[in-house]
Amino acid sequence: MTDLSLQSHLHTVRDFIRWSASRMTAEGVYFGHGTSNAIDEAAALVLHALHLPPDLHAAYFDANLVPDEKRAILNLLDQRVGQRIPLPYLTQRAWFMGLPFFVDRRVLIPRSPLAELIERQFAPWVQAEKVSRILDLCTGSGCIGIACAHAFPEAEIDLADISTEALDVAAINVADHGVDDRVELIRSDLFSALAGRRYGLILSNPPYVGHDEMTALPPEYAHEPRLALESGEDGLDAPLAILKQAREFLEDDGVLVVEVGNAQWALRERLPELPFLWLEFDRGGEGVFLLSAAELDEHADAIAAA
Repeated sequence: MTDLSLQSHLHTVRDFIRWSASRMTAEGVYFGHGTSNAIDEAAALVLHALHLPPDLHAAYFDANLVPDEKRAILNLLDQRVGQRIPLPYLTQRAWFMGLPFFVDRRVLIPRSPLAELIERQFAPWVQAEKVSRILDLCTGSGCIGIACAHAFPEAEIDLADISTEALDVAAINVADHGVDDRVELIRSDLFSALAGRRYGLILSNPPYVGHDEMTALPPEYAHEPRLALESGEDGLDAPLAILKQAREFLEDDGVLVVEVGNAQWALRERLPELPFLWLEFDRGGEGVFLLSAAELDEHADAIAAA
């Protein structure tokens, strides 16, 4: 617990951001759920506690805080540092493709590099005007599918997840973003409840963490739903199941895009003959592959045998 006597030494917004960043660094806090460094994390924490916007004008950073505001910051900081609760769970807000999303411990915190591809409407591999239906498989908070609803304003979007709790969170975000008329929520174990549906674009950020990697993750990850992270011994249980079923649900000119993170190396070894296109990102990220329906057809036997 933070010593409340600190209140007599810390006075301004700037003081609390600097001191919070120092404490996080000293305690070895992990950054990777929305920010990448102590200063940005501390600023987000302090401004949230003060009910101030993230783009606060610099003139306000020298404003003095009242005791209740100081206590609110220190309480939030104790949870972040002492319990290693990721900041988005404390603020119940995460950002994806520049859009705000409600999150809590029922869903993973949005952090997929897929946002960069959605912004570009998956050009040059997809002709946006021809995409009429998109599937966000293993949707979690719904951020990927809802971002697609913004980027593809004429498309219908299905958000599918095995977790009813995750779909409850996704429903909040669908309503918040006003896309109820084009987005459908479906409880489905991968493709099990999607019979007869076909998509021009299937996107998925499924569970892909292997057993050894799971045990080595920073303590912040223990607050996220294990169901959404772990996928068998090598992380390939869900990705392989998606590969084996996806073609049935893709249109003939459709595209499959799946994030598999560090499991990409195991996947490459398991299916060396597949022409995975491993996508590159300007803002960081890796382990995302793209395959066309035609490529899935061509290598159907190898996929089935994997």
